[in-house]
Amino acid sequence: MFPHSQTARWWVSGQSNTIFQAHPGFHAKYSGTNSLESRAENETSRVETLYTGFQLTKSTEALFDMESAGGHGLSNALGLAGFTDLDVVRNPSLGEMPYVARVELHQTIRLSKQDVTLDRGPLSLATTAPARRLELRFGKLSTVDFFDANSIGSDSHNQFLNWTADNNGAYDYAADTRGYTYGFVAEYQSERWAFRFGEMLMPTVANGITLDWNLSRARAENYELELRPALLKARKTTLRLLGFDNHANMGTYRQSVARWKAGTDAVPTIENTRRQGTVKYGFGLNAEQEIGHGARVFARWSWNEGQHESFAYTEVDSAVSGGADMTGAKWRRKLDRVGVAMMSNAISADHQAYLRDGGLGFLLGDGGLNYGRENILEGYYNLHAWRGVFLGVDVQRIWNPGYNRDRGPVIVPGLRLHIEL
Repeated sequence: MFPHSQTARWWVSGQSNTIFQAHPGFHAKYSGTNSLESRAENETSRVETLYTGFQLTKSTEALFDMESAGGHGLSNALGLAGFTDLDVVRNPSLGEMPYVARVELHQTIRLSKQDVTLDRGPLSLATTAPARRLELRFGKLSTVDFFDANSIGSDSHNQFLNWTADNNGAYDYAADTRGYTYGFVAEYQSERWAFRFGEMLMPTVANGITLDWNLSRARAENYELELRPALLKARKTTLRLLGFDNHANMGTYRQSVARWKAGTDAVPTIENTRRQGTVKYGFGLNAEQEIGHGARVFARWSWNEGQHESFAYTEVDSAVSGGADMTGAKWRRKLDRVGVAMMSNAISADHQAYLRDGGLGFLLGDGGLNYGRENILEGYYNLHAWRGVFLGVDVQRIWNPGYNRDRGPVIVPGLRLHIEL
């Protein structure tokens, strides 16, 4: 809506993202405590963010962001592993009071004389930086600001809305229920490759708002190698290889089922098997390729060990996704964008048995399970209406919601209003 200085030491901007989604009634043989509601429903979510920053020196900057999240997701964001709206806060009892989203100190250490040009934005204020450099960040942040990023599928404000389109589904990245944590990120950048490491705090309970500050028992290590090979002439290629291990008070699916079969618990209950210091680990791949004429393609793959409970992001143990987007330049709408993506999510045999026998995860639990992969097709069109105002139309079709062949398929159309200040 307003121009932003490329030379001032300070930065102030904002955004508002409002998403309306609905679905008609769909077939369901049965429903449980954590099911997607089978009757028709609609909900609206909204997120407003104020971004501020100040360059203390040419190589040091401080960021401070405030945010407010309101509204609800369909069925209170339950019943789907690939949920349809990334903006939804999964604990509606938190209310709409503004909260601190990010407080970061960002330090750049020069490792070469040559400089490169950077795009200025709310997460990095510098317009130039050393071609080879070490970047250090400390404070409150979002893990996926830096890990598993993808220029085609990472932004629910202008791109896809589904959780497993915008992030690798099996990447159980450290975060509280609002999507933020405290941590440290170290990143080496050069012309052809980069490597980043992050140490983050984990929540005290699955999908919890409180973080555990005892690093001897709870923490998350994140590793990512980013490669930029020259595969196609004048076409940007990026490959990212991700690894993570989470230490937290997590339970075990197989033990939960065993306790139920032994008559110890009335139903499989993951909370009764939790142990401090339990480790969950996984891997991911993330690729994007420019193909010309404003078109790009992307693909993701991820896997985690699936024995221990999904804890911070969503209930996915392996996932594959891919898609493409394109600007509207061909029809003289260069700021418009259209995209399509397909996601296929799966869970481990132990996770399946837990849900089939009546267990509840923090998102899933139909009271039974006729297992099938949760497959999702999403398409959107983003229309640039005026200055910083964008209008979006989004449609998602979901087969086997919550991995259950006895429910669905379901179609979820949506509308988005995005304003950048």
